[in-house]
Amino acid sequence: MENAREEVKELQIGQKVRRLRQDKRMTLQDLADVTGLSKPLLSQVENEQVIPPLATLLRIAKALGVGLHFFFQEEGSRKCIFVRAGESRKMPRRSVPGGIDPPYAYHSLAYGKKGSNVEPFLVEFEARELVPEMLVSHDGEEFLFLLDGELIFHYGDQIMRMRPGDSVCYDSNEPHCYIAVSQQRPRAVAVIYARP
Repeated sequence: MENAREEVKELQIGQKVRRLRQDKRMTLQDLADVTGLSKPLLSQVENEQVIPPLATLLRIAKALGVGLHFFFQEEGSRKCIFVRAGESRKMPRRSVPGGIDPPYAYHSLAYGKKGSNVEPFLVEFEARELVPEMLVSHDGEEFLFLLDGELIFHYGDQIMRMRPGDSVCYDSNEPHCYIAVSQQRPRAVAVIYARP
């Protein structure tokens, strides 16, 4: 976990948020108003005291007019990204509101790619009881293809059981969450589209 935390620190997400906000001549309060996030949380993100969960980062990206990929790219981004097996970049989990860790971990499969609103991930899920705080929503669309294990997908009022080979594509403005329900740890490929 410590290695993953160091890799995320190297991305300097907080510095990128601060630089973008200042370039747009926005105060922390302005960004808080647009995102619906608290000013203290945004300050912690900018000072790299907190690693924001994906849904939070999507809200910040939308408010600042960039794609989610912006925060995972390194300087000198390339047009073509090749990631070997086992070399994806793991994003440490951060608690969602209520202090609950999300029941999945994301591994970026195209870190370093500039100019795209699409971000692919390998997602690993943990068995967990559903609590309302796990349901998240954010602007954009998502696609998920289940590779291994079984999941229960909660989407608004719908509940769907997913098995290997099943996929789902949805508007992520609706509250949603995945819950692992199999002995085998579920893994999936997810593609997130953040509207510019």
